[in-house]
Amino acid sequence: MFEDESTRSDRHEHARQAIQAGIEAAQPRRVLGDTVEYHDDTFRIAGTEYSLDGFDRVLVLGGGNGAGRVAAALMEILGDRIDGGIVVTDNPAETPQIEMVEGTHPLPSEANVEGTSRLLELAEGTTENDLVLTVITGGGSALLCAPAEGLTLDEYRTLTNRLIESGATIDEINAVRKHVSRIKGGQLARALAPARTVGIVFSDVVGNRLDVIASGPIAPDESTYQDATEVLDRHDVQTPDSVDQILTDGADGDRPETPRAGDSVFERVTHHIVADNRTALDATAETLQQVGYETAVLSDRIEGEASDVGGVHAQIALAAAETGEPFAPPVALLSGGETTVTVQGDGTGGPNQEFALRAAIDIAGSDVIAGAVDTDGIDGATAVAGALVDGQTVADTRRAEQALGDNDAFGYLGEQGVLLRTGPTGTNVNDLRLLLVGEP
Repeated sequence: MFEDESTRSDRHEHARQAIQAGIEAAQPRRVLGDTVEYHDDTFRIAGTEYSLDGFDRVLVLGGGNGAGRVAAALMEILGDRIDGGIVVTDNPAETPQIEMVEGTHPLPSEANVEGTSRLLELAEGTTENDLVLTVITGGGSALLCAPAEGLTLDEYRTLTNRLIESGATIDEINAVRKHVSRIKGGQLARALAPARTVGIVFSDVVGNRLDVIASGPIAPDESTYQDATEVLDRHDVQTPDSVDQILTDGADGDRPETPRAGDSVFERVTHHIVADNRTALDATAETLQQVGYETAVLSDRIEGEASDVGGVHAQIALAAAETGEPFAPPVALLSGGETTVTVQGDGTGGPNQEFALRAAIDIAGSDVIAGAVDTDGIDGATAVAGALVDGQTVADTRRAEQALGDNDAFGYLGEQGVLLRTGPTGTNVNDLRLLLVGEP
């Protein structure tokens, strides 16, 4: 999986193999192989059955980093019972009935908009006699892009980029994106009604909130135009005039709100979360246990500024190394969730790289190994998944601190040869972090 297979020690190899196991555990073919069955024209997912006898068509719609591979896996299971569909993804796979639109992530392109527009047209043409398997994975917020009327793609991209760099949480970012979009915040469900809609969800969101994963295209939304305005004000995000006008019109009632819980558009919608961050964490832990580490999952819900989180993790690892408390070596400390970066410099990086650089500074001179990756293989806007660092990564603390302050973790860690490159992985279940303390 890793493009650079060089290994510095057995312990480094343990870390790489464990990270790889975590990502592979969340691969759509593997996940659906464990959760989906098709027999006697009955579709079963996570213990729930759907008889296909009464449906004229079975369609597959959706988007996200893993949507292409999920759609391909569904084709392998259901075969020619699938009548068509469209998914927008940055990691397409060949299927005979489902069209794959290759888009971009984390910032959308014209391909995203064009593919999403055609997906919405197909959705609006469905009837109560259709079963729509709706594939929703991490990355869907960017890939399923349909700017609201009056908003250009360039303006939407500018808004998205400024939100990401502001340090806003994913909940806050999505509250804004839902209200400048034609598909997010339950609006795809509105287009699909009254079709029978079954959400197949790979969660990349802390707490698995359906209204946040991929900005909740088929989930009820409780955020409002006013909430979106408050997010922009709170993080001092400068917006194009068109965005201000859309939010003002919405707050004044001149644009429809996103559909709420209890809205009739959700009467025939069900969701199945088939993989999440714990899927990757559990596989990572099992791999490390097999080579002799005790494992401790600190949390799968960690959020906050990436560099702060990296520092806290490093201090826990150092305490374990020096005192045996709160965990006795050899131990692997694991965590998941999604950190953020408030961009103040002009460097290049991503949350997992900033986590790794902060940890590397703090563990300098120790025997601790620390790794952090985004399971989709794309950390921030870079072409790397994250980094694997140790006590020798940082020799010049002053220079490393300067790189961190410039938000240039990519530049610094790249010079040290510790970046992890996987390419697009075909899945996305949020971030995966580990610290190894002691010899197994």
